[in-house]
Amino acid sequence: MFLETERVKVLGITIDAYTMQETVAQIRQAVESQVSIRVVTANPEMIYASDRDQRLKKLINSADIVTADGIGVVWAARRLGTPIGERVTGIDLIQALFPVADKAKWRIFFLGGKPGVAEQAANQVAREYPGIVWDAENGYFNTEGEPHVLEKIRSFRPDLLLVGLGAPRQEYWIAEHPGLAYVSIGVGGSFDALAGIVIRAPKRIQELHVEWFYRLCKEPWRWQRQSVLPRFVLKVLWQRLRR
Repeated sequence: MFLETERVKVLGITIDAYTMQETVAQIRQAVESQVSIRVVTANPEMIYASDRDQRLKKLINSADIVTADGIGVVWAARRLGTPIGERVTGIDLIQALFPVADKAKWRIFFLGGKPGVAEQAANQVAREYPGIVWDAENGYFNTEGEPHVLEKIRSFRPDLLLVGLGAPRQEYWIAEHPGLAYVSIGVGGSFDALAGIVIRAPKRIQELHVEWFYRLCKEPWRWQRQSVLPRFVLKVLWQRLRR
C-alpha cells in the first residue's frame, strides 16, 4: 500500500523519509482504500524518552507511518547518513490534509484539549473548509467517561481521528483503541493553534526552523521540555560515533 521510501533509525526509532506531500498521499490512500492506519509524528522529546522506555519505543515503531516532527529529527537523520527531505510536524500535516478532506468530504473527529477547545478548533477549520463533516470531544475524560467517548466516535464513523491528548498518552490511547477511524493521528496541542488560542510563530521564523525558540520566549515554562534537545543531540552524535 505504502510508497517505498528510505528509513532511518534515530536512537532506535525508525523514521519514514516521506515528504509532506508523500505523507498526505499515503493518508489519502488509506482513507480511500478504507484501511486503518496509525500515524505517529515523532519529535526529539518523544524519541529521547523512548530510548529509556522500551514500551514506548515498541509503540512508536509499530505505527504504520512515523514522521520526522521537527528540524531536530531532520538534523539527526542527516548526521546518521540517511537524509530526510523535510520535517512533517503534526500541526503542519493536519493543515495539509484539510484541503484534501474538504474536497473529499471526509468525516473528521477532533478529540482532546480543554472543554470547548476541540469544538472551537473544528469550527475554525470548517469555516475555511466547509466540505469537512466534523464532531468533537474534549480530552478531560476519566475511565468512567471513556465508554461514552468511544461510543460517540464509533457512532460518528470518522475517516480521520485527530487525538490531542499530549504525547505519549495520545499514542498509547490510539494504539489501545484500534479501528476507530481509517487514519488516527496524535496531534498534541494542535487544537490550541487551530482555535487561535496559541499563535504560531511567523512564517519566516518557521522557515528558519527556530519556531521552538519563539515558543520558548512566549512560554518560558517550556524550558524543562526544551532542555531535552541538547541531550538528544549528544545521543545522536554518540550513535553516529558508534557506527
